[in-house]
Order: sequence, then structure tokens, then C-alpha cells
Amino acid sequence: MTRHDAALIIAGLIGSFGAVVHGMLTQSRIVDPVQELAAARISAQVQRLVTLLLQFSTFNWFIGGLALIVAACTFGREARLATGLLVGSSYLFATLGNLWATRGRHPGWIVYGAALSLTLYGLAETSL
Repeated sequence: MTRHDAALIIAGLIGSFGAVVHGMLTQSRIVDPVQELAAARISAQVQRLVTLLLQFSTFNWFIGGLALIVAACTFGREARLATGLLVGSSYLFATLGNLWATRGRHPGWIVYGAALSLTLYGLAETSL
């Protein structure tokens, strides 16, 4: 295993772990309170849809982290690059979105920025 493989694995672990924490916090601090406030005014169908939309990024980051781990361990050069670019774009959006929305007062941009940096380092060997 090279340092580039290790970087992809660590990026995947950060992304997946960050996703789990994100999902728990999103559920307890956003979804549940919104559903309590909206229960009388918004149908159950719309509430379920809002929950899924709010948790979509959680799912995406978790699966992306797993994909980076698998890519580092088993994929060939082109598949690693494609996986890294797809997951990296998601982590880039998470980094910039957190930074912009919270004006830097949320650790999410640092966590996903680290995962993005490790992903890019892991791909540096692949793109040569």
C-alpha cells in the first residue's frame, strides 16, 4: 500500500464518519424540530420528502467514503480517478457550502476540506 492509497482510505474514513455524525445532527437539530413545527400545516408525505432531501447529503458522503476505500484497495488507475473525481466533487461542494453558509463557524468545512485534500493527494499518483 502506498501513501496515496492510504490517503484515499483516510479520506474515505473521514467522509463516512463525518456523514454519520452529520446525519445524526441533521436529524436531531433540523428534521425533528421542523417536523414538530410543521405537523399541523404540512402533510406527512411532504414531511417525509423533506427528511429525505435533508439527509441526501449524508447518504452521498457516506457512500462516497466507502467508494474511496474500495477504490484504494481494488480499483485500477482509471476507476480510481473516476471515483475520486466524483467523490471529490461532492466533498468540494460540502467544503464550500459549509464555509459559505456558516461563514467559517462550522467544523464541517474543515472536515470535508481535509477529506478533499487527502482525496486529491491520493489521486495525484493516479493522474501521472
